[in-house]
Amino acid sequence: MIHRPEVRVINPDGQQLGIYSIGQALIFAQEAGLDLVEINPKANPPVCRIMDFGKFKYEQKKQANIAKKKQKVIEVKEVKMRPKTDDHDFAFKVKHILRFLADGNKAKVTIRFRGREIAHPETAARVLNRVIEETGEFAIVEQPYRLEGRAMTMILAPGKGAASVNREAMRFEELPPLVDDDDADDFDDENDDDDDLE
Repeated sequence: MIHRPEVRVINPDGQQLGIYSIGQALIFAQEAGLDLVEINPKANPPVCRIMDFGKFKYEQKKQANIAKKKQKVIEVKEVKMRPKTDDHDFAFKVKHILRFLADGNKAKVTIRFRGREIAHPETAARVLNRVIEETGEFAIVEQPYRLEGRAMTMILAPGKGAASVNREAMRFEELPPLVDDDDADDFDDENDDDDDLE
């Protein structure tokens, strides 16, 4: 409802008709079979347009839906490692990071410490520096690594070359098979899911 005594009226074609009383403006809208809509209430006098309000709301909703479809949601994908991650697992997880970056997402690399490993954070720093070297031009370090409780984290964002990552070369079938070394440490990690991908 428009409460001002006078308004500036714009016709359906976008041409200014002039300043009229609110009653006269409503008569113009009724004669055209349309609505009188206040489009700029802060102007002096307020600006009103003669239009089909239902169609206007529909067009606004349609434009909002188109904009929403075009919008790219960037997710932060997490890759977890350990300070003593072996070469095969490291290569496997770097491929995951590259895939996340190629999809336009960010990658959070987390190294979790267990027990007395926390006394040597430099080992985790070496692993994270190696991740930076391996991802090269495909990643930008958005947040440098830092110690948070019993974990060291770093966030990588897609770099200039991220879109050109060869996804076919990252197929998991091409990774060398796992070899059991029959070490007694197989049972140490039995209940440890720290290395899972999220």
